[in-house]
Amino acid sequence: MAIIDTVQFSHVRRMRDKRFPHEIASILPGEFFVSCKPMVVYTVLGSCISACIRDPIAGVGGMNHFMLPAPKEHSSGDAWGGESTRYGSFAMDQLINGILSRGGMKQRLEIKLFGGGKIYEGNVDVGARNVQWVLRYLITDGLPIAACDVGDVLPRKLYYFTDSGRVLMKKIQRIKNGTIFERESDYEHRLEQELKAQPNDVTLF
Repeated sequence: MAIIDTVQFSHVRRMRDKRFPHEIASILPGEFFVSCKPMVVYTVLGSCISACIRDPIAGVGGMNHFMLPAPKEHSSGDAWGGESTRYGSFAMDQLINGILSRGGMKQRLEIKLFGGGKIYEGNVDVGARNVQWVLRYLITDGLPIAACDVGDVLPRKLYYFTDSGRVLMKKIQRIKNGTIFERESDYEHRLEQELKAQPNDVTLF
């Protein structure tokens, strides 16, 4: 199974940090990661959402990172074998199914949610809409939330330990938020360009 994981997530950047006992997988918007061995999954969230999910009995866990709730209709596949994980609807399904396919059971899943900050000026609160969507998704599927830190106006730096479910979270002061803002703005711009190319494919909420 470790070999399969290595192949499936070969695009995810790995690194080491002497502060942590396990290898770190760093995911970006539109990515997810699942592991059967103890790992630390790292990301930085602005208005995006990350779900940290594990089965504590099977020892399988992972994290996703998505910006948009759901496409309007069917989406074309992406480079990682299926529907685009930039959308919460697919990112949640991919993460949960990835855990279940590695021995996890739905009734044992421990779920923690983070992100959805309002880091953009203006009247549209993308983060709040993402939070509303993911909470509704979990309620509809009957999946309880073990921990939740969403909303606010600050980005979050997140480390998730797949074996223990431990989360290290740090909110980043807005004045130091340029890189995160630029990353999400660039990502959102690329999504908008795709929408123009395929106007009937997705809808921005």
